[in-house]
Amino acid sequence: MSDGAAMEELAAKVTAEYGTVDVLVNNAGIGVSGSFLDTSVEDWRRVLDVNLWGVIHGCRAFGRQMADRGQGGHIVTTASAAAFQPSRALPAYCTSKAAVLMLSECLRAELAERDIGVSAVCPGFVTTNITATARFTGVDAAEEARLRERVTRRYMWRNYPPERVAEAVLRAVAENRPVVPVTPEARTAHLLSRLYPRALRTIARVKPLG
Repeated sequence: MSDGAAMEELAAKVTAEYGTVDVLVNNAGIGVSGSFLDTSVEDWRRVLDVNLWGVIHGCRAFGRQMADRGQGGHIVTTASAAAFQPSRALPAYCTSKAAVLMLSECLRAELAERDIGVSAVCPGFVTTNITATARFTGVDAAEEARLRERVTRRYMWRNYPPERVAEAVLRAVAENRPVVPVTPEARTAHLLSRLYPRALRTIARVKPLG
């Protein structure tokens, strides 16, 4: 996803074998947790390469094909509740997802005249493997492993299956919805970001449990 040339090759291969895609879903993402001062340039580069540049590469490679075909289509980007919920513990991740949300809004405005819809799907806490591979900055390897295990247990306890996010993706495409907060916490954060942003800024100051 972070390799633009590889994505162009993938798009060409898919088109050659199956034709131009009707629906593109950009769904790759990684997690990075830690304060801004503990997050290295390399950590920033890695999360932005996958979470933001991966989406940019996918939209460029496949979106251009949709536009050239002239028969419309739909692009889905997987953002996050973190796109509108700031956090002192997730500055890199929140920034990457906020950028994906804005990219989606810009693409939606540009591609509407070509009958190409664009939707940003914003899940919250969903049971996937993202926590098992997340990077925790500012700690040693043993503490990072402990934090991964602890956060993964919390996500498993939350037990919100990815299939429900898939259902939201289908609704987004069918209804051409611009922004789709999925989980209850995502819907709450989205509403607060529009009506009471000060509340979210206050919540963002809360130090996460170790």
